Amino acid sequence: MHFNVIASGSKGNATLVIYKKTVVLIDMGIPLKRLEEGLSELNLSVSDIDGAIFTHDHADHIGGVRFISPQKEYALTNTLPGSLSHVVNLNEPFEIGDFTIIPFKVSHDAKNPCGYKLIAGEESLVYMTDTGVFIEDNLPLIYNPTYLIIESNHDIKMLLHTNRPFELKSRILSDVGHLCNEDSAIAACQIIGDKTKEIILAHLSEEANTPELALESYRKVFKHFKKNIDSYRVVCAHQWHSTLGGNQDEN
Repeated sequence: MHFNVIASGSKGNATLVIYKKTVVLIDMGIPLKRLEEGLSELNLSVSDIDGAIFTHDHADHIGGVRFISPQKEYALTNTLPGSLSHVVNLNEPFEIGDFTIIPFKVSHDAKNPCGYKLIAGEESLVYMTDTGVFIEDNLPLIYNPTYLIIESNHDIKMLLHTNRPFELKSRILSDVGHLCNEDSAIAACQIIGDKTKEIILAHLSEEANTPELALESYRKVFKHFKKNIDSYRVVCAHQWHSTLGGNQDEN
């Protein structure tokens, strides 16, 4: 399994996950040109996408849905405009090619938000962004993935010192907002196991975070919980350029 986090942040999100000949797109909140560029990095085109799964109805995750064939769209109810070809349900597995995919609940101020676990061969990937808290009831389902893509949205002090309206700051800090760096790292410490190889920090705020702050928080939290962060590849995804991960030798 390998993947390409094409874009991650409040200005648009899209991630490709590939196993053998199956290509799954997670969210489509970017321009078509940027999607095509991300696909070309893996020698793929839009026609190679077998299915697109969507986490929630905010524009930075579904703004480019019109570029995806409705026959290839999978989402929970109320996530996409219009009727869905494939309605999926929380905690119920479904198949796209070589992947088994399971949606799980997250806590965000959207109509029906979720994260996803993707399973193929001997590996799995957990994708969890846009959640104000980590719902620990999900642990039996998502524990010990090979790859973890998890939100690390903001540094609390940096967020509070931005010029954003108080209402927006309160929303981000709420239980239906976004994970701060420390809460993300605490959640990651619970989720990872002996099979975990990579942790990708996603949805970093451009105004209220930096990759350096996010990674330093992870180092401190992992040390506190007596976990060796050097045992994993831990990197930050970006808004404006791709982040490759997984077994790229498959590509």
